Amino acid sequence: MTDTTTRPRPLEGIRVIEMGQLLAGPFTGTILGYFGAEVIKIEPPEGGDAIRGWREVQNGTSLWWHSLGRNKKSVTIDLKSAPGRDLAHQLIDSADVLIENFRPGVMEQWGLGPDDIKQSNPGLIYTRISGYGQDGPYSSKPGYASVCEGFSGFRYVNGFPGEAPVRPNLSIGDTLAAIHAALGIAMAIIERSNNGGEGQVIDVAIYEAMFNLMEAVVPEFDGAGVIREASGTTVTGIVPTNTYRCNDDKFVVIGGNGDSIYQRLMLAAGRDDLAHHPEMLNNTGRVKHEKTIDDALAGWCASSTSKHIIETLEKERVPVGPIYNVEDMLGCEHYNARGMFERVEIDGKPLKIPAIVPKLKSSPGKTCWPGPKLGSHNDEVFKDILGLEEDKLQQLRQQKII
Repeated sequence: MTDTTTRPRPLEGIRVIEMGQLLAGPFTGTILGYFGAEVIKIEPPEGGDAIRGWREVQNGTSLWWHSLGRNKKSVTIDLKSAPGRDLAHQLIDSADVLIENFRPGVMEQWGLGPDDIKQSNPGLIYTRISGYGQDGPYSSKPGYASVCEGFSGFRYVNGFPGEAPVRPNLSIGDTLAAIHAALGIAMAIIERSNNGGEGQVIDVAIYEAMFNLMEAVVPEFDGAGVIREASGTTVTGIVPTNTYRCNDDKFVVIGGNGDSIYQRLMLAAGRDDLAHHPEMLNNTGRVKHEKTIDDALAGWCASSTSKHIIETLEKERVPVGPIYNVEDMLGCEHYNARGMFERVEIDGKPLKIPAIVPKLKSSPGKTCWPGPKLGSHNDEVFKDILGLEEDKLQQLRQQKII
Protein backbone atom coordinates (compact mmCIF):
# COMPACT_ATOMS: atom_id res chain seq x y z
CA MET A 1 0.00 0.00 0.00
CA THR A 2 1.04 3.60 -0.50
CA ASP A 3 2.40 5.38 2.55
CA THR A 4 0.91 8.88 2.64
CA THR A 5 2.03 9.69 6.16
CA THR A 6 3.19 13.27 6.60
CA ARG A 7 3.56 13.14 10.37
CA PRO A 8 4.18 10.28 12.81
CA ARG A 9 1.08 8.26 13.55
CA PRO A 10 -0.67 9.55 16.69
CA LEU A 11 0.19 6.63 18.97
CA GLU A 12 3.83 6.13 17.99
CA GLY A 13 5.97 5.81 21.12
CA ILE A 14 3.13 4.16 23.07
CA ARG A 15 3.81 0.56 24.10
CA VAL A 16 0.80 -1.71 24.57
CA ILE A 17 0.72 -5.18 26.12
CA GLU A 18 -2.26 -7.15 24.83
CA MET A 19 -3.46 -10.08 26.93
CA GLY A 20 -6.52 -12.22 26.43
CA GLN A 21 -7.95 -13.93 23.37
CA LEU A 22 -10.65 -13.84 20.72
CA LEU A 23 -12.11 -10.52 19.75
CA ALA A 24 -12.81 -7.68 22.19
CA GLY A 25 -9.31 -7.29 23.65
CA PRO A 26 -7.45 -8.15 20.44
CA PHE A 27 -9.46 -5.75 18.27
CA THR A 28 -8.64 -2.99 20.74
CA GLY A 29 -4.96 -3.80 20.16
CA THR A 30 -5.53 -3.84 16.40
CA ILE A 31 -6.93 -0.31 16.47
CA LEU A 32 -4.06 1.00 18.59
CA GLY A 33 -1.42 -0.73 16.47
CA TYR A 34 -2.93 0.62 13.26
CA PHE A 35 -2.43 4.14 14.55
CA GLY A 36 1.16 3.63 15.57
CA ALA A 37 1.33 1.95 18.99
CA GLU A 38 3.82 -0.85 19.55
CA VAL A 39 1.50 -3.73 20.42
CA ILE A 40 3.05 -6.79 22.05
CA LYS A 41 0.56 -9.63 22.10
CA ILE A 42 1.02 -12.34 24.74
CA GLU A 43 -0.27 -15.72 23.56
CA PRO A 44 -0.23 -19.21 25.10
CA PRO A 45 2.66 -21.31 23.73
CA GLU A 46 0.34 -24.12 22.64
CA GLY A 47 -1.83 -22.91 19.76
CA GLY A 48 -1.82 -19.19 20.49
CA ASP A 49 -4.95 -17.06 20.25
CA ALA A 50 -7.99 -19.19 19.35
CA ILE A 51 -8.78 -16.79 16.49
CA ARG A 52 -5.82 -18.33 14.65
CA GLY A 53 -8.00 -21.39 14.07
CA TRP A 54 -11.45 -19.87 13.56
CA ARG A 55 -13.56 -19.84 10.41
CA GLU A 56 -11.72 -19.93 7.08
CA VAL A 57 -8.33 -21.59 7.72
CA GLN A 58 -5.56 -21.82 5.13
CA ASN A 59 -2.19 -23.47 5.80
CA GLY A 60 -3.13 -23.85 9.46
CA THR A 61 -4.01 -20.20 10.11
CA SER A 62 -7.32 -18.40 9.79
CA LEU A 63 -7.59 -15.60 7.24
CA TRP A 64 -9.13 -13.52 10.01
CA TRP A 65 -5.90 -13.64 12.02
CA HIS A 66 -3.95 -11.88 9.26
CA SER A 67 -6.29 -8.89 9.72
CA LEU A 68 -6.85 -8.98 13.49
CA GLY A 69 -3.19 -9.62 14.27
CA ARG A 70 -1.78 -6.95 11.97
CA ASN A 71 1.03 -4.73 13.28
CA LYS A 72 1.39 -6.83 16.44
CA LYS A 73 4.44 -8.52 17.88
CA SER A 74 3.62 -12.04 18.99
CA VAL A 75 5.31 -13.48 22.07
CA THR A 76 4.43 -16.72 23.83
CA ILE A 77 4.17 -16.97 27.62
CA ASP A 78 2.59 -19.65 29.77
CA LEU A 79 0.62 -17.45 32.16
CA LYS A 80 -0.37 -20.46 34.25
CA SER A 81 3.22 -20.76 35.47
CA ALA A 82 4.87 -18.47 38.03
CA PRO A 83 7.92 -17.79 35.81
CA GLY A 84 5.56 -16.96 32.93
CA ARG A 85 3.62 -14.50 35.05
CA ASP A 86 6.90 -12.93 36.15
CA LEU A 87 7.84 -12.40 32.49
CA ALA A 88 4.43 -10.85 31.83
CA HIS A 89 4.85 -8.58 34.84
CA GLN A 90 8.19 -7.36 33.48
CA LEU A 91 6.64 -6.61 30.10
CA ILE A 92 3.72 -4.78 31.70
CA ASP A 93 6.18 -2.69 33.73
CA SER A 94 7.72 -1.52 30.45
CA ALA A 95 4.39 -0.49 28.93
CA ASP A 96 2.10 2.51 28.72
CA VAL A 97 -1.09 0.49 28.21
CA LEU A 98 -2.29 -2.97 29.20
CA ILE A 99 -5.33 -4.59 27.56
CA GLU A 100 -6.87 -7.68 29.19
CA ASN A 101 -10.19 -9.40 28.65
CA PHE A 102 -10.06 -12.26 31.11
CA ARG A 103 -12.88 -13.07 33.51
CA PRO A 104 -12.87 -10.52 36.37
CA GLY A 105 -10.53 -11.66 39.14
CA VAL A 106 -8.18 -13.75 37.00
CA MET A 107 -5.50 -11.08 36.74
CA GLU A 108 -5.64 -10.55 40.52
CA GLN A 109 -5.23 -14.29 41.09
CA TRP A 110 -2.09 -14.16 38.96
CA GLY A 111 -0.68 -11.22 40.90
CA LEU A 112 -1.11 -8.98 37.84
CA GLY A 113 -4.10 -6.91 38.95
CA PRO A 114 -4.15 -3.09 38.87
CA ASP A 115 -3.00 -2.76 42.49
CA ASP A 116 -0.12 -5.18 41.91
CA ILE A 117 1.08 -3.31 38.82
CA LYS A 118 0.58 0.20 40.17
CA GLN A 119 3.43 -0.27 42.62
CA SER A 120 5.94 -0.84 39.83
CA ASN A 121 4.28 1.09 36.96
CA PRO A 122 2.08 3.90 38.31
CA GLY A 123 1.71 5.42 34.84
CA LEU A 124 0.09 2.34 33.33
CA ILE A 125 -3.30 2.69 31.66
CA TYR A 126 -4.86 -0.60 32.71
CA THR A 127 -7.68 -1.51 30.32
CA ARG A 128 -10.14 -4.22 31.27
CA ILE A 129 -12.85 -5.66 29.02
CA SER A 130 -15.45 -8.10 30.32
CA GLY A 131 -19.07 -8.99 29.76
CA TYR A 132 -20.63 -7.19 32.72
CA GLY A 133 -17.83 -5.03 34.12
CA GLN A 134 -15.44 -5.49 37.03
CA ASP A 135 -18.03 -5.00 39.78
CA GLY A 136 -21.75 -5.36 40.36
CA PRO A 137 -23.76 -8.53 41.09
CA TYR A 138 -23.33 -9.93 37.55
CA SER A 139 -19.61 -9.28 37.18
CA SER A 140 -18.70 -12.96 37.61
CA LYS A 141 -21.12 -14.22 34.95
CA PRO A 142 -19.63 -15.53 31.69
CA GLY A 143 -19.52 -12.48 29.43
CA TYR A 144 -19.96 -13.69 25.86
CA ALA A 145 -20.99 -11.02 23.37
CA SER A 146 -24.10 -12.91 22.26
CA VAL A 147 -25.50 -13.00 25.80
CA CYS A 148 -24.47 -9.41 26.54
CA GLU A 149 -26.16 -8.16 23.38
CA GLY A 150 -29.40 -9.59 24.71
CA PHE A 151 -28.86 -8.22 28.22
CA SER A 152 -28.13 -4.75 26.82
CA GLY A 153 -31.58 -4.40 25.26
CA PHE A 154 -30.19 -4.41 21.74
CA ARG A 155 -31.48 -7.84 20.75
CA TYR A 156 -34.97 -6.99 21.99
CA VAL A 157 -35.47 -4.32 19.34
CA ASN A 158 -33.66 -6.27 16.60
CA GLY A 159 -35.99 -8.51 14.62
CA PHE A 160 -39.62 -8.76 13.58
CA PRO A 161 -42.69 -8.30 15.78
CA GLY A 162 -43.87 -11.54 17.33
CA GLU A 163 -40.77 -13.49 16.30
CA ALA A 164 -37.57 -14.45 18.11
CA PRO A 165 -35.06 -11.58 18.28
CA VAL A 166 -32.44 -11.74 15.55
CA ARG A 167 -28.67 -11.62 15.99
CA PRO A 168 -26.57 -10.03 13.27
CA ASN A 169 -24.09 -12.54 11.84
CA LEU A 170 -21.25 -10.69 13.56
CA SER A 171 -19.97 -10.37 17.12
CA ILE A 172 -20.82 -6.70 17.29
CA GLY A 173 -20.77 -6.64 21.09
CA ASP A 174 -17.09 -7.53 21.09
CA THR A 175 -16.25 -5.08 18.32
CA LEU A 176 -18.12 -2.20 19.95
CA ALA A 177 -16.50 -2.94 23.31
CA ALA A 178 -13.11 -2.75 21.58
CA ILE A 179 -13.95 0.60 20.02
CA HIS A 180 -15.07 1.94 23.41
CA ALA A 181 -11.87 0.60 24.97
CA ALA A 182 -9.71 2.30 22.33
CA LEU A 183 -11.59 5.55 22.88
CA GLY A 184 -11.07 5.25 26.64
CA ILE A 185 -7.36 4.60 26.14
CA ALA A 186 -6.99 7.63 23.90
CA MET A 187 -8.69 9.81 26.51
CA ALA A 188 -6.61 8.31 29.32
CA ILE A 189 -3.38 9.02 27.42
CA ILE A 190 -4.39 12.68 27.12
CA GLU A 191 -5.44 12.82 30.78
CA ARG A 192 -2.18 11.20 31.90
CA SER A 193 -0.15 13.86 30.12
CA ASN A 194 -2.13 16.52 32.00
CA ASN A 195 -1.83 15.10 35.51
CA GLY A 196 1.85 14.34 35.87
CA GLY A 197 1.94 10.85 34.43
CA GLU A 198 -0.52 9.01 36.66
CA GLY A 199 -2.29 6.11 34.96
CA GLN A 200 -5.77 4.79 35.61
CA VAL A 201 -8.04 1.76 35.15
CA ILE A 202 -10.49 1.64 32.24
CA ASP A 203 -13.44 -0.70 32.85
CA VAL A 204 -15.32 -1.63 29.65
CA ALA A 205 -18.35 -3.92 29.80
CA ILE A 206 -19.63 -5.46 26.58
CA TYR A 207 -23.27 -4.99 27.58
CA GLU A 208 -22.61 -1.31 28.33
CA ALA A 209 -20.98 -0.77 24.94
CA MET A 210 -24.16 -2.15 23.38
CA PHE A 211 -26.32 -0.15 25.78
CA ASN A 212 -24.64 2.96 24.40
CA LEU A 213 -26.42 2.29 21.11
CA MET A 214 -29.88 2.40 22.58
CA GLU A 215 -30.71 6.00 21.68
CA ALA A 216 -33.91 7.20 23.39
CA VAL A 217 -35.27 3.94 24.81
CA VAL A 218 -34.62 4.96 28.43
CA PRO A 219 -36.15 8.49 28.43
CA GLU A 220 -39.05 7.32 26.24
CA PHE A 221 -39.93 4.65 28.78
CA ASP A 222 -39.26 6.74 31.88
CA GLY A 223 -41.02 9.82 30.51
CA ALA A 224 -43.84 8.26 28.48
CA GLY A 225 -44.04 4.60 29.53
CA VAL A 226 -43.23 3.46 25.99
CA ILE A 227 -41.22 0.28 25.42
CA ARG A 228 -39.64 0.28 21.98
CA GLU A 229 -40.38 -3.01 20.27
CA ALA A 230 -38.86 -4.88 17.34
CA SER A 231 -39.83 -3.29 14.06
CA GLY A 232 -38.46 -5.54 11.33
CA THR A 233 -36.78 -3.52 8.60
CA THR A 234 -38.33 -0.22 9.71
CA VAL A 235 -37.52 2.22 12.51
CA THR A 236 -40.26 2.96 15.01
CA GLY A 237 -41.75 6.43 14.65
CA ILE A 238 -39.96 7.40 11.41
CA VAL A 239 -41.79 6.96 8.09
CA PRO A 240 -40.88 6.04 5.44
CA THR A 241 -37.60 4.25 6.00
CA ASN A 242 -37.49 0.61 4.94
CA THR A 243 -35.96 -2.08 2.78
CA TYR A 244 -37.73 -3.22 -0.38
CA ARG A 245 -37.29 -6.14 -2.78
CA CYS A 246 -37.00 -5.29 -6.47
CA ASN A 247 -37.90 -7.49 -9.45
CA ASP A 248 -34.26 -8.51 -9.94
CA ASP A 249 -34.45 -10.09 -6.46
CA LYS A 250 -32.14 -7.45 -5.00
CA PHE A 251 -33.00 -5.14 -2.12
CA VAL A 252 -32.83 -1.37 -1.82
CA VAL A 253 -32.95 0.80 1.28
CA ILE A 254 -35.03 3.97 1.01
CA GLY A 255 -34.99 6.74 3.61
CA GLY A 256 -37.68 9.25 2.67
CA ASN A 257 -38.65 10.57 6.09
CA GLY A 258 -37.90 14.27 5.57
CA ASP A 259 -41.01 16.22 4.61
CA SER A 260 -39.75 17.54 1.26
CA ILE A 261 -37.88 14.28 0.58
CA TYR A 262 -41.09 12.34 1.13
CA GLN A 263 -42.90 14.36 -1.49
CA ARG A 264 -40.13 13.88 -4.04
CA LEU A 265 -40.08 10.15 -3.27
CA MET A 266 -43.80 9.63 -3.78
CA LEU A 267 -43.85 11.71 -6.94
CA ALA A 268 -41.00 9.61 -8.33
CA ALA A 269 -42.98 6.49 -7.43
CA GLY A 270 -45.99 7.81 -9.36
CA ARG A 271 -48.08 8.33 -6.25
CA ASP A 272 -49.03 11.98 -6.49
CA ASP A 273 -52.04 11.25 -4.27
CA LEU A 274 -49.81 10.23 -1.38
CA ALA A 275 -47.27 12.97 -2.07
CA HIS A 276 -49.92 15.67 -1.55
CA HIS A 277 -52.12 13.92 1.01
CA PRO A 278 -52.73 16.50 3.75
CA GLU A 279 -52.27 13.97 6.55
CA MET A 280 -48.92 12.79 5.20
CA LEU A 281 -47.11 16.09 4.90
CA ASN A 282 -45.31 15.60 8.22
CA ASN A 283 -43.82 12.62 10.01
CA THR A 284 -46.56 12.42 12.67
CA GLY A 285 -49.19 11.94 10.00
CA ARG A 286 -47.06 9.54 8.00
CA VAL A 287 -46.61 7.31 11.04
CA LYS A 288 -50.41 6.94 11.20
CA HIS A 289 -50.46 5.92 7.52
CA GLU A 290 -47.29 3.83 7.59
CA LYS A 291 -48.84 0.71 6.03
CA THR A 292 -50.36 2.64 3.13
CA ILE A 293 -47.06 4.34 2.34
CA ASP A 294 -45.03 1.15 2.79
CA ASP A 295 -47.36 -0.89 0.55
CA ALA A 296 -47.12 1.75 -2.18
CA LEU A 297 -43.32 1.76 -2.12
CA ALA A 298 -43.12 -2.03 -1.92
CA GLY A 299 -45.34 -2.34 -5.00
CA TRP A 300 -43.32 0.24 -6.93
CA CYS A 301 -40.00 -1.44 -6.14
CA ALA A 302 -41.38 -4.89 -6.98
CA SER A 303 -42.19 -3.66 -10.49
CA SER A 304 -38.67 -2.38 -11.29
CA THR A 305 -35.02 -3.36 -11.09
CA SER A 306 -32.92 -2.17 -8.20
CA LYS A 307 -30.74 -0.24 -10.66
CA HIS A 308 -33.78 1.66 -11.97
CA ILE A 309 -35.09 2.44 -8.49
CA ILE A 310 -31.70 3.73 -7.33
CA GLU A 311 -31.10 5.84 -10.44
CA THR A 312 -34.60 7.30 -10.30
CA LEU A 313 -34.40 8.30 -6.65
CA GLU A 314 -30.84 9.60 -6.86
CA LYS A 315 -32.01 12.03 -9.57
CA GLU A 316 -34.64 13.27 -7.14
CA ARG A 317 -32.11 13.53 -4.27
CA VAL A 318 -33.87 10.88 -2.20
CA PRO A 319 -31.61 8.79 0.07
CA VAL A 320 -31.43 5.32 -1.46
CA GLY A 321 -28.90 2.54 -1.77
CA PRO A 322 -28.31 -1.16 -2.34
CA ILE A 323 -27.76 -3.89 0.22
CA TYR A 324 -24.14 -4.91 -0.32
CA ASN A 325 -22.43 -8.20 0.35
CA VAL A 326 -18.64 -8.40 0.58
CA GLU A 327 -18.25 -9.15 -3.14
CA ASP A 328 -20.15 -5.95 -3.89
CA MET A 329 -17.90 -3.99 -1.53
CA LEU A 330 -14.69 -5.22 -3.13
CA GLY A 331 -15.98 -4.28 -6.57
CA CYS A 332 -17.34 -0.87 -5.57
CA GLU A 333 -15.55 2.16 -6.97
CA HIS A 334 -16.35 4.24 -3.89
CA TYR A 335 -14.94 1.71 -1.40
CA ASN A 336 -11.79 1.51 -3.48
CA ALA A 337 -11.50 5.26 -3.99
CA ARG A 338 -11.74 5.73 -0.23
CA GLY A 339 -8.94 3.21 0.37
CA MET A 340 -11.04 0.78 2.39
CA PHE A 341 -8.95 -2.25 1.43
CA GLU A 342 -5.28 -2.89 2.07
CA ARG A 343 -3.14 -5.61 0.56
CA VAL A 344 -0.76 -7.81 2.49
CA GLU A 345 1.23 -10.86 1.44
CA ILE A 346 0.88 -14.25 3.13
CA ASP A 347 3.59 -16.69 2.07
CA GLY A 348 3.98 -14.75 -1.16
CA LYS A 349 0.26 -14.65 -1.94
CA PRO A 350 -1.74 -11.38 -1.85
CA LEU A 351 -4.61 -10.98 0.59
CA LYS A 352 -6.96 -8.03 1.02
CA ILE A 353 -7.85 -6.94 4.54
CA PRO A 354 -10.01 -4.00 5.64
CA ALA A 355 -8.59 -0.61 6.43
CA ILE A 356 -9.45 0.79 9.86
CA VAL A 357 -11.18 4.11 10.40
CA PRO A 358 -11.25 6.96 11.36
CA LYS A 359 -9.23 8.62 8.63
CA LEU A 360 -6.63 11.07 9.88
CA LYS A 361 -5.48 13.32 7.06
CA SER A 362 -2.01 14.22 8.32
CA SER A 363 -1.16 11.17 10.44
CA PRO A 364 -3.19 8.24 9.07
CA GLY A 365 -3.05 4.72 10.33
CA LYS A 366 -1.64 1.91 8.22
CA THR A 367 -0.94 -1.79 8.08
CA CYS A 368 2.78 -2.49 8.36
CA TRP A 369 2.57 -6.30 8.44
CA PRO A 370 -0.15 -8.95 8.70
CA GLY A 371 -0.78 -11.08 11.78
CA PRO A 372 2.56 -12.78 12.53
CA LYS A 373 3.38 -16.40 13.21
CA LEU A 374 3.02 -17.51 16.81
CA GLY A 375 5.95 -16.40 18.96
CA SER A 376 7.81 -14.85 16.04
CA HIS A 377 8.86 -11.85 18.16
CA ASN A 378 10.01 -13.77 21.24
CA ASP A 379 13.71 -13.07 20.73
CA GLU A 380 13.23 -9.41 19.80
CA VAL A 381 10.95 -8.62 22.75
CA PHE A 382 12.60 -10.70 25.46
CA LYS A 383 16.12 -9.67 24.49
CA ASP A 384 15.61 -6.01 23.56
CA ILE A 385 12.98 -5.06 26.13
CA LEU A 386 13.69 -7.40 29.06
CA GLY A 387 17.40 -7.85 28.37
CA LEU A 388 17.33 -11.64 28.67
CA GLU A 389 20.39 -13.57 27.54
CA GLU A 390 20.20 -16.46 25.07
CA ASP A 391 20.89 -19.08 27.76
CA LYS A 392 17.95 -17.80 29.80
CA LEU A 393 15.68 -17.90 26.74
CA GLN A 394 16.79 -21.43 26.00
CA GLN A 395 15.95 -22.44 29.56
CA LEU A 396 12.47 -20.88 29.24
CA ARG A 397 11.93 -22.75 25.99
CA GLN A 398 12.94 -26.06 27.54
CA GLN A 399 10.54 -25.45 30.42
CA LYS A 400 7.82 -24.60 27.86
CA ILE A 401 7.25 -21.25 29.53
CA ILE A 402 7.73 -19.53 26.18
